[in-house]
Amino acid sequence: MTELERKIKAKIPGADTGIEVKKSLCAICSPGNHCGLDVYVKDGKILKVEGTPEHPYNQGHICTKGAMNRAYIYRKDRIRTPLRRVGKRGEGKFEPITWEEAYAEIAEKLNRVKDDYGANSVAFTTGYCKWYRPYYHRFVYAFGSVNYSTDDCTCYRAMVLANECTMCRAQGPDIAHTNTLMAWAWGGFYSDHLSVGEVEELKARGGKIVVIDSRITRASQRFADVFLHIRPGTDGALALGMAKIILDNGWADMDFIRRYTYGFEEYAAYVKQFDLERVARITGLNLADIMEATRLFATNGPACCNFSASTLTQQYNGFQTHRAILCLLGLTGNIDRPGGNIPSDNTYLCRPAGFKSRESQYYMEKAPDLTQMFLYDKFPIWYKYCHETQAITLADVILSGEPYPIKALYGVGMNFKMYPQTDKLVKALDQIDFFVNTDLFMTYTSKFADIVLPCCSSLERGEFKVYPGGYGVYTKPVIQPLYESKSDTDILCELARYMELDDPLLLEGYEASVDYIMQGCGLTVEQFKQSDLPVKMPNAAPTPVGTTLRNGFTTPSGKFEFYSNVVARYEKSHGLSPLPVYIPSFADDPSPEFARKYPFFLSAGCRIPNTLHSRLHEVPWSRAIRPEPMVEIHPDDARRLDIHDGDLVEVYNDRGHCVVKCLVDESIAPGVVSIPKGWQRDQFIEGGYQEMSQPGMDPYPSAASFYDARVNFRKWEA
Repeated sequence: MTELERKIKAKIPGADTGIEVKKSLCAICSPGNHCGLDVYVKDGKILKVEGTPEHPYNQGHICTKGAMNRAYIYRKDRIRTPLRRVGKRGEGKFEPITWEEAYAEIAEKLNRVKDDYGANSVAFTTGYCKWYRPYYHRFVYAFGSVNYSTDDCTCYRAMVLANECTMCRAQGPDIAHTNTLMAWAWGGFYSDHLSVGEVEELKARGGKIVVIDSRITRASQRFADVFLHIRPGTDGALALGMAKIILDNGWADMDFIRRYTYGFEEYAAYVKQFDLERVARITGLNLADIMEATRLFATNGPACCNFSASTLTQQYNGFQTHRAILCLLGLTGNIDRPGGNIPSDNTYLCRPAGFKSRESQYYMEKAPDLTQMFLYDKFPIWYKYCHETQAITLADVILSGEPYPIKALYGVGMNFKMYPQTDKLVKALDQIDFFVNTDLFMTYTSKFADIVLPCCSSLERGEFKVYPGGYGVYTKPVIQPLYESKSDTDILCELARYMELDDPLLLEGYEASVDYIMQGCGLTVEQFKQSDLPVKMPNAAPTPVGTTLRNGFTTPSGKFEFYSNVVARYEKSHGLSPLPVYIPSFADDPSPEFARKYPFFLSAGCRIPNTLHSRLHEVPWSRAIRPEPMVEIHPDDARRLDIHDGDLVEVYNDRGHCVVKCLVDESIAPGVVSIPKGWQRDQFIEGGYQEMSQPGMDPYPSAASFYDARVNFRKWEA
């Protein structure tokens, strides 16, 4: 081997090897801050990726998911060209067509539905990733439809609405200055890897950490001074019980309460019913552990909470659970103080960066009458704060034809797995005249589309992002889009021309829209392009800690609200409680008979380190770690049922079932079975976990109750 061959094999960049290092970002954990990537490229092909050491956010660190970027974009199932369905829906038979043919057919059929039935009869929805959403949102409104929706209704939106109804602000933990962290379903090693460093530093300086989770994790093993191995769906009861302990022991910050909060008396009266013994029965926790966790949080301040936007809120009581935890912060005065939870305002794509943008003005400029969104009167809290349709009910609306028929569906990365009762949505598609989906890969969802459009990855496009601390960046493509794929925003802008939408910004293209959104920030797209790394905005000015307390909250009372005035408006009309009440999680049938029939709690929301939702399960490296969906069960339950590793088992209830291999795992609590999220329907031997989710929704934000399921468990006999 020559010296040059050795250097090429070692992927050493240089003029002699022809290997370049190009800067980009990892967009797998959308819509997070996104880690900077050093991408090694030779002859237009990616050789490897590493973290960018000088990037202000990740400083060279990437997780296992980020390391899979190369394998991810070179998956064999990339969609290579626009496709037209030639078989039955779901059969997966397509013929290649040109982009011009695809655009012309889409434009003709969507405009025809608009002419015949009205623009609202075309529904638009989206899944991951989220970078294109403001532009898609504007596209929908420019078309004239009110029915723009996202997977947020099945994701984190309950947390957002709980923040709004309690303090009218987003917030986050100030781990760098805290003494105690109460980590609620914190998945640092699985989904938020950069937070691990902060927690390690907290531990090193003598800080205390309480971990609350329904399974034993690396975080609970490495960091927890107290670990609360809680029963799924009971976190709200625990938070209310902690509040009672704090009040009973005189640990509440009464000065903070008198000056900055509203509705304390009603809240204090309500929590009295959550005595320690009752909470222990509900949660399955040890009395002493509950007491010690509460003592640390209340007396070893400042204290903060880390929230999970998935496992805590994708439950029937998710909204009120989040409010109950927020109220612990208000009760102890840990709001808007160093080391507590700090309010923040989003700049762009759900990220606070310390400056203002015109994101909402951009997509709302073309907004039709949003009161025409379907089921507008049914979900008042959702529609008060969300400029998008509550799409969890999409299948019901299609099947009923009310309040108007849905005749066409346009999806961008639409994923049926983000909806409970997937089979119902598939059935509803039989009533749709035309369905388009855009994606990188031929997913289960795309197999049902009439037209499939191939988009490209973040490494194949330019993309604008913001970061905390006042930073912005516009990345450049590190390789040309593979095959005939295009950027999601280019697809939307080109389609806008074919559809003859009256929108000069969309017709001009993505960069013109970014300049509009960032107008007044001090830099243009062309100026951003001069740097390969995030640059500091000239007018960035992060809000100082304590500003909210000085200026007042933007709630109706001007204070932090234990008793929500917004929710109170709908107490009589919709049966909603303005207090953070505990609702038993399995609310579709809480009877003892149902519990005996289905004795196991199903946890379907956990993540494993090498995947995010369904995005990485098909990467060979990831499949080597876990090649197929498996259900996890505690050894005690396995022994009782005479079940062993690798056995085929059926998980079932009266709504559906799935057949998978069993993994005996002591990290799972007895009485709980767990199926990590994100597996496609056709990857199960039979059925799917979505079939077993309850039909009900959280009555407050109306989010999907994904993880509220009781099930039974048995060996499978075909």
